[in-house]
Amino acid sequence: MNASANAESGNSAPSFQLHVRVYWEDTDAGGIVFYANYLKFMERARTEWLRTLGYGQETSRQSGGGMFVVSETQVRYVRPARLDDWLTVTVQVAEAGRASMVFDQKVLRGDQVLTEGRIRIGWVQPGAEGFRPGRIPADMLAVLTGAAGIHHN
Repeated sequence: MNASANAESGNSAPSFQLHVRVYWEDTDAGGIVFYANYLKFMERARTEWLRTLGYGQETSRQSGGGMFVVSETQVRYVRPARLDDWLTVTVQVAEAGRASMVFDQKVLRGDQVLTEGRIRIGWVQPGAEGFRPGRIPADMLAVLTGAAGIHHN
């Protein structure tokens, strides 16, 4: 698994890329990637994107500052990935607000789009009765949106 930041063709906003290998555990009995595992690949890519920008999710959670949680997903499956495929998972910020962000993500095999997703994540903070919605810390939001080449709402 390795990661890189690139500009996708046709879009000036940078995207992040994570490369992953499909293992036996990722597939169903037919050797095709189980549909829910594409969401795992996308989660890994967002996590690694955050890590490259200096924000480890576990560090943030343990410090009591808060964490991101997925609040909405839309996924379109185009073609199947198979055992031992080498995939590229992209992360591109589509929208950024004070409390949530929306990402457009793709899973590709070479230039072939296998899966497309739109994922909304929200920021939550610890409260008396668990986690509650909160605002993304301003310094973090500035870094995340700056890295994505967009302005937040």
